[in-house]
Amino acid sequence: MGILASHNDDNLKSDSSLGFGVLPDALVFGQSEVMRAVRQKVEKVAGANVPVLIRGESGTGKEVIARLIHARSPWGSGPFVKVNCPAIPGTLVESELFGYQQGAFTGAHGTKPGRVEMAKHGTLFLDEIAELEPGLQAKLLQLLQDGQFCPVGGQEDKQIDARVVCATNRNLEDEIRKGSFRQDLLYRINVVSIHMPTLRERAADIPLMCDSLRQRYSERFGRVARPFSARKLEMLQRYHWPGNIRELEI
Repeated sequence: MGILASHNDDNLKSDSSLGFGVLPDALVFGQSEVMRAVRQKVEKVAGANVPVLIRGESGTGKEVIARLIHARSPWGSGPFVKVNCPAIPGTLVESELFGYQQGAFTGAHGTKPGRVEMAKHGTLFLDEIAELEPGLQAKLLQLLQDGQFCPVGGQEDKQIDARVVCATNRNLEDEIRKGSFRQDLLYRINVVSIHMPTLRERAADIPLMCDSLRQRYSERFGRVARPFSARKLEMLQRYHWPGNIRELEI
């Protein structure tokens, strides 16, 4: 039940919900009560060098909040490096995260830094962390415990110099009971937890979101879109939005 046409643009800073670069607070947090707690958590945690776990259904804007935490932190001038865990084949995740040395494996003709090293003086964002296989979970746990990592094929450890923010749409406690997620890793990444409410829970923000999206697409495509009628907005607020903000956007 999308209200806007989907789009592709390599110049957008993010492929996340409402991903039009830096968003104003009024649009990110809206006016709903449930987002007030999110705002307070973001304000408190932004300046602290502790791992943050952002939970919530797909499409609720977890990456938007991760980027906001980064932008308002002492590491905001550094890079924001995203790792989309489910999008990287299992055989490549380790080298993508930690990099590799020349000759580490067939085809490793040179040395390549991993995402951890690329995030130096910035933020490492691990999106959908529950998708990591157990072996990589153990190495990530060691990284968070010791603050060090070793590239594939390397002989010396390197020091991590980045803030770590993780996100998941799964119930990690359930994944622990199933044996697919490490309990000790949850302890490490869940120092501060931020829960992103569904769009159903923040329906009061839909008119603001719709108006902002209408204006932004009007500017983008050079066409003036008419405001939504009160009847249409009421219909949108009653809809259950299984895809959350991402569904509203498209």
